[in-house]
Amino acid sequence: MFVYFAGETCFEVKIEADSNITEHAHDDNPRPYLCTVCNKWFTEKKYLNKHKLIHTGEKLYSCTQCEKRFAIKYYLSQHMNIHGSKYKCTECGKCFRSNSELTAHGRSHSEEKRLDCTVCGKRFMRSNNLFIHGRIHSGEKPYKCHLCDKAFSYSGHLNNHIRVHTGDKPYKCSMCDMGFRQSSNLQKHIRRIHSNARPYDCRYCGKQFKLSDQLNRHVHIHTGAKPYSCRRCSDCFTHPVQLKKHLLNSHNEGTWLTCHICQKKFSRSGDLKMHVLRHAGVKLYLCSECPKRFYTANALKQHQPTHLDVNN
Repeated sequence: MFVYFAGETCFEVKIEADSNITEHAHDDNPRPYLCTVCNKWFTEKKYLNKHKLIHTGEKLYSCTQCEKRFAIKYYLSQHMNIHGSKYKCTECGKCFRSNSELTAHGRSHSEEKRLDCTVCGKRFMRSNNLFIHGRIHSGEKPYKCHLCDKAFSYSGHLNNHIRVHTGDKPYKCSMCDMGFRQSSNLQKHIRRIHSNARPYDCRYCGKQFKLSDQLNRHVHIHTGAKPYSCRRCSDCFTHPVQLKKHLLNSHNEGTWLTCHICQKKFSRSGDLKMHVLRHAGVKLYLCSECPKRFYTANALKQHQPTHLDVNN
């Protein structure tokens, strides 16, 4: 046995005798190198070392066309195909990382879906997608965090979670100082704060929104839907944050988050973080049109129309 270090994380790597080697389902090659985090076996030490990056969250290879980063160079080279036309669908123009992904996508145009979930009947084009979908029904969570007790159904969710422990926010906004743990959160931030595009229209009143979840919350105003119900009483709420506050105030369920400076209480960690930044005088939100900075996204949004008046 030897010890492997990745950043500040230490892993034990075991080399077992041939009689104890777990073999891959598709070949007879011996796999003596074991990852002690997820119990996956590898034929060579170099493959194990690359695999360790999944658990540490370290991503050394960045795409020059977008904000995405990758732990393994091969994944980056596959990703770059999305920005080119090597594997481009002739029906809709969408580009893919590999020929197999393009072939699978092609079935969506022919409505060829051959694999059925035996539990819910949902159909899939690829066996791997069906296999992963099955975890919804089985509750299987094979990806375990080595820093706490949490477990996840998908490796990507584990990778994102590990950044909670490391504090790593590799996806940086090029227009302000904000950083994010996930590329999807960065894209949402850009659309919500730095873009004026509003592609989502309310079918009831015509009001336009930057994000689909903003539209979904707004529609409840028209429908009167209150999908979030309290398990302790008969009260129902339009938004999940309303339910969370209700549980805290009425049933003393959950944990208030307290500011260590002024003792003010918050129900959401994001609100507490923004509040503490006020104490520190940190203004994260930078106007792209002038040097002004703001404490909150809403304050920046209220400021932005002043430039529209000047430009007009």
